[in-house]
Order: sequence, then structure tokens, then C-alpha cells
Amino acid sequence: MSCGPVASDRPRYKKPDWLRVKLPTGENYKHVRSLVDKYDLHTICQSGNCPNMGECWGEGTATFMILGNTCTRSCGFCAVATGRPDPVDWDEPQRVAEAINLMKVKHAVLTSVDRDELKDGGSIIWANTVKAVRALNPETTLETLIPDFKGETENILRVAEVHPDVVSHNIETVERLTRKVRIQAKYHRSMEVIRTLKEAGMRTKSGIMLGLGEAREEVIQTMQDLYDNGCDVVTIGQYLQPTAKHLEVNRFVHPDEFAEYQKVGYEIGLDHVESGPLVRSSYHSEKHLYSGREAYYASQA
Repeated sequence: MSCGPVASDRPRYKKPDWLRVKLPTGENYKHVRSLVDKYDLHTICQSGNCPNMGECWGEGTATFMILGNTCTRSCGFCAVATGRPDPVDWDEPQRVAEAINLMKVKHAVLTSVDRDELKDGGSIIWANTVKAVRALNPETTLETLIPDFKGETENILRVAEVHPDVVSHNIETVERLTRKVRIQAKYHRSMEVIRTLKEAGMRTKSGIMLGLGEAREEVIQTMQDLYDNGCDVVTIGQYLQPTAKHLEVNRFVHPDEFAEYQKVGYEIGLDHVESGPLVRSSYHSEKHLYSGREAYYASQA
């Protein structure tokens, strides 16, 4: 899921109070930043301008973006650079594993740019990274937020075969807006990715952005489609325009509406629903290893 703008390139609109976050500070944040720089690593926290970077890095956690920081796709919502990527760095898996070890991360999230120019879509590096992280950090739980690999089953299963604890693939938006928001992606292809992962025995996850012009009924239908295709966990958050060149925010969704979608998601049958203005795919992702239903209904009693 796309992350919000930093102060230097924020579009000229006033965000409501519920979207305001503190700037990154603190010794833990500085320590994580130094390790990311030292090991020449890419994080979606930085490349995506995530609004939660200060909180997450302040707690000594980060989401690592493998396969470089240049994407072959040009989605209208995403802050990651588009262009011709650098050659594959086959040493990257070990560097990521070493950084996770130094940070003493208990739950790590891996994501990547799309590498459509590669025959394997980058899935070999994906598998190598999971194996390297596991070898050096056997107690660390692991989520992989993967691209669609153009729907190539062999490449999708290559990730499933190394058994991350959670495999996520974001649908991002409702079916009607997919061509506008994701351009080179396809709604039903992404649903097939989820189904393929579930059939391979994975705990599955996906994310939706709100504020792009979707209707309430479409959001609910998307959650239903995800559930019908075997999705266990859904995250729902507010889209924030990274720069003036990206899609504009259609509206800021009130926290009460996010709460309603969480309720509906559990009624549909989803196992864990995280829904709120600042929710992003990897935000509090360690909670997504487990069902959220019991805690949710207990909180509503």
C-alpha cells in the first residue's frame, strides 16, 4: 500500500487532525537509519514516504524492500521511482539477513518493487532472501509482501515453498478503479494470486486504500472477493498523495467509516481486519500472524 508524503513534497491540501503524525526522532530511529545506510538497504518506509516511519523505526523495526528501489511499473498512487532497474544484486539476501540480526527484529516484513523485465519476476531473490533471513534469524517471524509476478504460478509458488509466516499481496483498490490506480495490474489476477497462495497453505493478506473515489458498496465487495479467494487478513488505510504528479485524494475518510469496514470485514468472515486512517500493510504486522476476531468482539462487548 502506498505511503504518505513527506513535508518537502506534500500536495497543497489540509489534512484532518486524525492524519497528523510526529516527525521521526529518537536514538532507536537513528540507530535503525544508520544500519539501513551501512548495509546499503532499501526500505519501503523511506521509498514510500510512510507516515508511520518514525513510530516503527523508533521501536527498532523496518520493512525491507528488496530488488532495488526502481520499479518497472508506474502506479498512480505509489511514491517509489519508476524506470529501468539496476541489475539484480545476488548478495542482497545476506545483507538483509545480517541487518535484521543486528536490529534484533522479532518480526520482519519484506517487500519489493515489480521486476517485470526479469523472467522469474525476481522470485529467486525473494526465495533466497527468506532462506537467508531464516538461517541467521531462526526466531524471527516473517511476512512477505509480494508483487503479482504477472500471474506466473511458478514464481508465486517459489515464495510459498520457502514458507514465510504470512504472504501478502495488495489489491490496493476496488475493481472499478484498478486500471486508473494500478495501470499495469489486474484486479482478478491479484485475486488469483491470493487464491494460489491459500491453496499452497499460506496465511494470506491483502491491503486496500480508501480516498480514491471508491463507493462503500465497492469496498465491501472487495473484502468479500478477498475472502472468497482465501484471504485471511485485510488492512484498510487512507490514501495520501505522495507528490503533485500522483493521483489526487478524492476525500479523507473519517475514522468512524474505517471502524465500520472493520466490523463488516469480521462479519464477512475475515480472520483479521486492521482498519484506520494511518493503517499500512506492514503497520503492526506482527499482530497479523494471529486471528483478530476474538479481541475485536471482546472490545465491542
